[in-house]
Amino acid sequence: MRTPHAPAPPRPARRRTPARSAAAPAAILAVASALLLALVAAEWRPLLDLDGDISRTTHRWAVTEGGLTRAARVLTDWVWDPWTMRLLCGVAVIWLVTRHAARWTALWLVLVVAVGTALQQGLKAAVDRERPVWSDPVDTAHYAAFPSGHAMTATVVLGLLLWVLRRQGAGPALWRTALAVAVVSVTGVGLTRVWLGVHWPSDVLGGWLLGALVVVAAVAVHRRLRPVTGEDPRGRTGGPRSPSVTRNRPPRPEPFTSDDPPRRPR
Repeated sequence: MRTPHAPAPPRPARRRTPARSAAAPAAILAVASALLLALVAAEWRPLLDLDGDISRTTHRWAVTEGGLTRAARVLTDWVWDPWTMRLLCGVAVIWLVTRHAARWTALWLVLVVAVGTALQQGLKAAVDRERPVWSDPVDTAHYAAFPSGHAMTATVVLGLLLWVLRRQGAGPALWRTALAVAVVSVTGVGLTRVWLGVHWPSDVLGGWLLGALVVVAAVAVHRRLRPVTGEDPRGRTGGPRSPSVTRNRPPRPEPFTSDDPPRRPR
């Protein structure tokens, strides 16, 4: 007599590893950054015309709207200045070391910000794009134009700090507040640079794209080298287990977010 075959157990759903989930955004950002860099370096006429049209319009507004221009100078020179962002990064490093014993993450944060600054300055020197020149300037700036250092530094620092907050288990209220502040700051600093006539719009766009690329790449490296407890270096946390296995297994501890390995009970 023919016995019926038992139905095959359903296959567990494949989990997307952090490396795979970061690959697509990183590739998109890399292609967009490289394309914009090539167009700026080649002095592509349609891009230059668009930059000029936007900059001339905003400069006329900046000259006539003195109050807004003064506010933009305060914001860009003090609140969203690159050195203010680096100081905020330093505060975060102290917080990570003293409150969470996350020395590796603190060092990673410092190194990524330093690499982002070096990349920014290297591209400025390589492209050597001139800044806008006006007969009646409302502000001044030094060094080459592309990419915008203000926009790139704010994107790198605030993007990394958002990820660190999420990793350290920030509450919903703190997370939403930090996200809103970061979005307003990154957007606002780019707009002030164009409003004050010290950057072309494509300089700011380049700073945003390159800053986001640095953040995505740095987070992928961190998750690869220092995964949260319960996640292997490739990001897998394990699929569904059979009841016979999970019944006798002790409850899994909460994710350990310190960089030091958890101590075993004696």
